[in-house]
Amino acid sequence: MNYLLTGQETERLQFRPVTAADYDTWLPLFKEKNVDKFLGMPEGLSQTEQCDYWFKKVWHRYENNLGGMNALIDKQTGDFIGQSGLLIQTIEEEERLEVGYSILPKFWGKGYAQEAAKKCRDFCFEHEFTDNVVSMMHVDNIASEIVAIKNGMTLEKQVDGFKVFSITITKWLKENNM
Repeated sequence: MNYLLTGQETERLQFRPVTAADYDTWLPLFKEKNVDKFLGMPEGLSQTEQCDYWFKKVWHRYENNLGGMNALIDKQTGDFIGQSGLLIQTIEEEERLEVGYSILPKFWGKGYAQEAAKKCRDFCFEHEFTDNVVSMMHVDNIASEIVAIKNGMTLEKQVDGFKVFSITITKWLKENNM
């Protein structure tokens, strides 16, 4: 099953696959404090090693049909804003579909994560990929928690220092008057 949102759009964003050409644009994310912790990456890596790790993970997901992050492009300016997508995650030995999102620091606080996460959630349920989608974030990542809550999700559980928020298709249908 192809979980990528290639060619999808929101009011401000276009979704496309991540390419190697995006590397230098994505690198500034790893200057930020706690990014490795928030993204569940090994600690102690240099900025370049973190970006390498991230891109290897993106390619691994693409090559093994594990969902994947999409590049988020501002439709007006053409700027690379961040990445978002549907990812297969294993949580307590169960495969779950996750709405993931990560925005470059210079675009924080502008609603892009919320806009992308909503599109991913809607795409997931419209294509009936699952009847329950999650977003998972480090317990200290309050900004991502707010995005999940605004995306209609509620706290399901906490696992290994990460909070798991979820929404069912039934709740989504009800909230969208379907």
